[in-house]
Amino acid sequence: MGKSTLGLSYGLTFSEVLIAPAMPSTTARAGGVFLPIIKSLSLSAGSQPSSPTSKRLGAFLIQNQFQSAGNSSALFLTAAAQNLLCVKLAEELGVVVSNPWVTWFKAASLPALVCLLLTPLILYKLYPPEIKDTPEAPALAAKKLESMGPITQNEWIMVGTMLLAVSLWIFGDTIGIASAVAAMIGLSILLVLGVLDWDDCLNEKAAWDTLAWFAILVGMASQLTNLGIVNWMSDCVAHNLRSFSLSWPASLAVLQGAYFFIHYLFASQTGHVGALYSAFLAMHRAAGVPGILAALALGYNTNLFGAITHYSSGQAAVYYGAGYVDLPDIFKFGFIMAVVNAIIWGGVGSVWWKFLGLY
Repeated sequence: MGKSTLGLSYGLTFSEVLIAPAMPSTTARAGGVFLPIIKSLSLSAGSQPSSPTSKRLGAFLIQNQFQSAGNSSALFLTAAAQNLLCVKLAEELGVVVSNPWVTWFKAASLPALVCLLLTPLILYKLYPPEIKDTPEAPALAAKKLESMGPITQNEWIMVGTMLLAVSLWIFGDTIGIASAVAAMIGLSILLVLGVLDWDDCLNEKAAWDTLAWFAILVGMASQLTNLGIVNWMSDCVAHNLRSFSLSWPASLAVLQGAYFFIHYLFASQTGHVGALYSAFLAMHRAAGVPGILAALALGYNTNLFGAITHYSSGQAAVYYGAGYVDLPDIFKFGFIMAVVNAIIWGGVGSVWWKFLGLY
């Protein structure tokens, strides 16, 4: 797909979709996998960061990958850490998503795939690269693969472990294996077979931060619910919505829009979830919105607003820091693609969710 710039953007986009289920961090995929690839391709085409040549190729590829990442993260429950937090917080409020991996994927599949197909094309028209053809990209990829040599035994073990973990995340509920147990099985295999050692684990400071913060956020959200604060807040908002005689679909649209655009005030998707997810889910339920629909829609939005600013998510900082995209363009296309995503998820999604029986 890499012989043209548009084909290259589609190749990068769907490469992320393929690895997203087994790599539950959009930031890790951005900084550890795709930014190095994009920078290598851009530099080989003479597109330098922070220079007049940035728009030859690099700016378009960065912008495309940045805007597509939200949909690839929304497609799979295990594609982003905040997705798992959303499901856990929903359970605290009594909204239990049965077989969560499959349910999440089924509901997200159609709108996410439509967005993933249209995003590169829309950006190609609105933010076109100066270079339209990249005939050297496949040759460069072949050369890099040759220099890496054959796949090693440890790499095969890693591939097999990832496939096992994803399979257990999908089918674990039917055989009584929880998602956390599946993750621990995968880690244990890598440690026992020597692919990783304990020093590797200790060096993953971001993972330990996530574990600690998740415990704190879930505990605080649970306590707010137990004390009645979340229910009190939701009843107040629901009363105001009813005073405007809004139906539950209209309430859903208003609350989802508010949840989305409040993120301009946040610099973390996980922080946003911890602060507002429980409250907004309770507001949805008080307004008569079906619980599963509300919980999933909020979860999908949590991924989609990760590309509206240069500080809206970890991957935003990674891509903006590459120096290819100017700050005004980040805000401009962040808003444009937010509107596009809202139209597709609201239009295609509502029909699809009705077909699936979510309401």
